[in-house]
Amino acid sequence: MKITGVRFVQVDGTWDYEGPLQEERLVRPVDIYPEFRAMGATWHARGGPDEGPPYKLSQIFLFIDTDEGVSGMWGPVQENLCRIIAGQARSILIGEDPHAIERLWDKMYRMAIHGRKGETMMAISAVDLALWDLKGKILGAPVYQLLGGPSRDRIRAYASMLGHSIEPDKVRERAQAVVEAGYTATKWFFRHDPTEGEQGARKNLELVRNVREAVGPDVEIMFDAWSSWDVPYTLKMAERMRQYRPWWIEEPVMADMIPQYARLRREVQGIAISGGEHEYTRWGIKNLLDAEAVDVMQADPTWAGGITEMLKIAALTSANGIPLIPHHGAMASTQFIASQTITTCPIQEWLIQHGKVGQAFLTYEIQPEDGYIELPTGPGMSMELNEDMIESRQELEF
Repeated sequence: MKITGVRFVQVDGTWDYEGPLQEERLVRPVDIYPEFRAMGATWHARGGPDEGPPYKLSQIFLFIDTDEGVSGMWGPVQENLCRIIAGQARSILIGEDPHAIERLWDKMYRMAIHGRKGETMMAISAVDLALWDLKGKILGAPVYQLLGGPSRDRIRAYASMLGHSIEPDKVRERAQAVVEAGYTATKWFFRHDPTEGEQGARKNLELVRNVREAVGPDVEIMFDAWSSWDVPYTLKMAERMRQYRPWWIEEPVMADMIPQYARLRREVQGIAISGGEHEYTRWGIKNLLDAEAVDVMQADPTWAGGITEMLKIAALTSANGIPLIPHHGAMASTQFIASQTITTCPIQEWLIQHGKVGQAFLTYEIQPEDGYIELPTGPGMSMELNEDMIESRQELEF
């Protein structure tokens, strides 16, 4: 069997979604500049929130074809990543054995000497995930079985509230709702950075307080600063947050500030420091581990190198006694986590809003029940396009 083609298919349709959608955004490192801080949340679909539902959606999916008529897929994939795949990876893949994923990953990585991280590695990740989907479909088994799983029948999930309002009444309402839905952990996103002074700090603390009071004493709560704080501010905020017992503060400083992560891990008492979402490959993760920089590692299988690389990352984190709780990753995370022990990967992030829009065109949708994700049983990634959702399609050339 040989790989014969790499295709990009754009599908368009109408998404009949009810519920909150992009009411608010997270704090960003660039928000130190007032013109960026003033920007609101971006929108997933054509038309604004006052125009729907239903919403018009357009997404691109990657397909890897073989000479025996079996194709693997992954998506949705951003257009900029498609351009990288078409320009760099396609020539490597054509004519190759689709089972030889380790060989193909190594060839793509070695070719990308000027793109070992960032968007190039995200593009390699998309190819890797499509290859694993292809391999599973060829062999008639879910990816987690090919990786040695399942390690469990279902995966505990935490409700990740990106896009939800941080207005106090809505925070309480939504936090109570996720607990009623069975979630035993939830993560919220800060909106304010150190340049906003004491007023911003009080608003950040108000979010922590409202979430804790809404969910009660037994639900774990986490908070994401998305690389937008600094060390003094994090130390101050951690001291004020401690009474509300958060599990972790996520990405408190910029990803390259590894010594600062390590200092925070040493000095913050009673709250874990998490990170690694914006790190790539086993080598980037090893740097964090060697520095003893984080209590929780959050490499993303759709960014850090795909499942092929996540297997190596898991070996490193487990050897260091650090739990690996991937940044979202959707179905890629489900397949990967299901192959690992509960101590290695104890829980999966589920983005309540982004998870839904990301699988709008798929036949099988992850939908946590009572706070758990049931393992899919379809071959490969359990990914197929939902023809009933598609109103038009076109094959794109890059």
